[in-house]
Amino acid sequence: MSSRKPEGELRKGWTTGTCATAAAAAAYRALLTGDFPDPVTITLPRGEEPSFSLSRRELTDGGATAAVVKDAGDDPDVTHGAEVIVHVAPAAVSSGIAFYAGEGIGTVTLPGLPLAVGEPAINPGPRAMIESTLRGLADEFRGSKDVTVTISIPGGEEMAAKTMNARLGIVGGLSVLGTTGVVIPYSCASWIHSIHQGIDVARAAGLAHIAAATGSTSERAVQEFHGFSEQALIDMGDFAGGLLKYLRRHPVEKLTIAGGFAKLTKLAQGHLDLHSSRSSVNMAALADQLRALGSTTEIAERAADANTAMEILSLATEARLPLADRIASGAREVTLATLAGGTDVEVCIFDRDGNLVGRADD
Repeated sequence: MSSRKPEGELRKGWTTGTCATAAAAAAYRALLTGDFPDPVTITLPRGEEPSFSLSRRELTDGGATAAVVKDAGDDPDVTHGAEVIVHVAPAAVSSGIAFYAGEGIGTVTLPGLPLAVGEPAINPGPRAMIESTLRGLADEFRGSKDVTVTISIPGGEEMAAKTMNARLGIVGGLSVLGTTGVVIPYSCASWIHSIHQGIDVARAAGLAHIAAATGSTSERAVQEFHGFSEQALIDMGDFAGGLLKYLRRHPVEKLTIAGGFAKLTKLAQGHLDLHSSRSSVNMAALADQLRALGSTTEIAERAADANTAMEILSLATEARLPLADRIASGAREVTLATLAGGTDVEVCIFDRDGNLVGRADD
C-alpha cells in the first residue's frame, strides 16, 4: 500500500459488504412496508450495530432501491466514497435469495475463487450477511424470502482497474468484500485477501510454478525471466508472511520470490513484513556478510557506515563480491523454513532497471 499511515488514533470504516447489507435491508423493508428506514441499522457478524444514512431511495411496482455511500474510515481504500446501490425485487416462489451484478460489479471468469465461474463477484461473507438480514426482516414483517438482490457501484469498473481483480479473473468491476464488516485502517486485509485468492486461482489453473514479487519492476522482470502468465504472478508487496503462511497450507510445486536487494535482505534477515515502518535492514550484518565473502577491511568499514542497502550492494559490485547471491540464498533459507516443506523455492534479486543481480535455486 503506497499511502503512508498517519499518526494518531485512526477511525475504522465499513466494508463494501456492510454497505450493501445496509442498503439491501432498507430496500427490502420498503418493499415489505412501503417505508424506507433512514438511518438503517444492521447487525454485523461480531455483534456491532452500525447505522447508515441513505443516499438514495426509490420504491416502484418492480421493487425497491436504496443506496449507502461507503465510509472506509481512515483506510486508503479505493472504494472510499463510492455509492453502493442495491435493488431488491420479488422473485418466483421457492427460488430463495438470488444475487446479481449491476453496474460496476465484476463477474467471476476463472476457477479457484470461492464463487463459481459466471457468478457475480459478491463474496460469501457479504452474501451471508445480506441473506441473514433479509430473512430476519421477512420473519419480522411476514414477508417472502424469495427475492433478487442486485448490487451496483457506479464507476466500479474504473475503480477495479486499481485492484488485482483482472488477474484473479474478475472482469467488469469490483468485488463485494467483507468478513467482519469492519475496515481496520492500514490492516491491508484486502491486499492479503487478494494474495490468497491469487494462489487459489493459480492452483485451480494447475500452475506448478508461481512467482511472488515485492513490486512492479521485479514482477515484470521475473515474468520475462520465466515467461510466466498473468495468473502465475502474485503481487506480494511487503506481505511475505501473508503469502508464505497461506502457501504452507495450500502448497504449489515451486515458488519464485522476486524483489529488490533491500526488501529481500530484510527477508534474509528473518523479517516477514517488509514494510519500511515495520522492519529495517541490519547494516552491520550486511557488512559482516561482505567480510565473510573476503572483502578488504576498507570496504567492510565503508559498508558499516553506509546509509542504505543499495550503497552496500554497490560496494560489493565494485569489489566483484557475490553479495546479492548470498542474500538470495539467505532469503531462500528463511522462505523454506517458513513454508516447512511441500514447495521448492527460488529467489531472484533484481536491480531498479530489472536486471538480475542475485539468484538462489536448487
